[in-house]
Amino acid sequence: MVILGCVKKHVSPITRIHEGAVNRGSESTKYSIRCRSSLFHLTNCRNRNGEGITNDKQCKPFNRHRAPVTLQDEAASRFDEDNNNSIGFRDAFLKNINAIFQFTRPFFLLGVTIDMTSVSLLAPQQFADLTPTFFIGLLKAIVPGLLVNIYEVGVNQLYDVEIDKINKPDLPLASGDLSIGAGITITCTCLLMSLAIGIMLRSPPLISAIIMWFLLSSAYSVDLPFLRWKRNPFLATLYGVLERGLVMPLGYFMHIQKYVLGRPIEFSRTLMFVVAVKCWFYVLLLLLKDMPDVDGDREHGIQTLSIALGKEKVLWLGVYMLLVVYGALVIAGASSPFLESKLMTIIGHSTLAFLLLQRARNVDVSSQAAILSFYRFIWKLLFAEHILLPCVRL
Repeated sequence: MVILGCVKKHVSPITRIHEGAVNRGSESTKYSIRCRSSLFHLTNCRNRNGEGITNDKQCKPFNRHRAPVTLQDEAASRFDEDNNNSIGFRDAFLKNINAIFQFTRPFFLLGVTIDMTSVSLLAPQQFADLTPTFFIGLLKAIVPGLLVNIYEVGVNQLYDVEIDKINKPDLPLASGDLSIGAGITITCTCLLMSLAIGIMLRSPPLISAIIMWFLLSSAYSVDLPFLRWKRNPFLATLYGVLERGLVMPLGYFMHIQKYVLGRPIEFSRTLMFVVAVKCWFYVLLLLLKDMPDVDGDREHGIQTLSIALGKEKVLWLGVYMLLVVYGALVIAGASSPFLESKLMTIIGHSTLAFLLLQRARNVDVSSQAAILSFYRFIWKLLFAEHILLPCVRL
């Protein structure tokens, strides 16, 4: 039996099956050649005498019995399909995780975490109180606070989808990256988990703060009769003062003092001063938060000071209000009996006041991006304030 074959060259790693022919005298039988090639060429054929034939067309014995070449791509196609499905699943999974993460508004979660930590640090009277027990108790209290804050930003997004399509089109619900059903599920789950953890900690001040936080944030966003406080500037300001200025600071301070440190609840002058500063600060934030949202608010009939007075007047009103706060804090620092408190309070707030003025002078109120950037800068000042407030000791 003589096999008429050929020398092949290949350029692809994909395995394919090629059909050829075997010559047994007068009969021919199909055979298969397995090679790793997507393209192959008959480059050298040999006759019965072993003589080389350089041209494919001259290889008549082979051509006479040769069958059409068939490429078997099933295995390669199946591999490609599985690989594409794997990549598609991974991309979809990461996209959903990112949408959920953005739905929680991580920037605000960071601010709330610093806020809760700041007011809790007012409870210890000396460095010896900063024990592992204190920090573990603080961590346990922060978790339900973060969960109810996710409920707060979630319910606000659920009722503001149409507005956010104008003002914040990159948010998950407004952009369609997250479905309404998924948003409702996340929001309700976080609320229930927050209440459950608060009950498990057996702290009346903490669970009361969480319940009030839930009620006030619902009143601010939910579109029901006598609710939707964000439509009214006075009620929106009241919401900020009550929730972030009173309920959260007092609830966390009492929880840490009595149920973590084991001391009787006592409201000091320092605490009252800090609460007043927080109330003022959150009024300012609520005043400025509507500046980037003027177009959407006006279209949906929501009256804000930014619409009534204009963006520039509201911006400078907020700047002057914050300068008043910094002035009061510098005076409080100067009257402190503790040298460390004097230095940190005076130097820190003088620096923040200088940075505020420098930034405010360069804001272009006609630019949406510039206004949003300035609003975020005010939030950064609030983060810095949360760090400095535990240093205030009167």
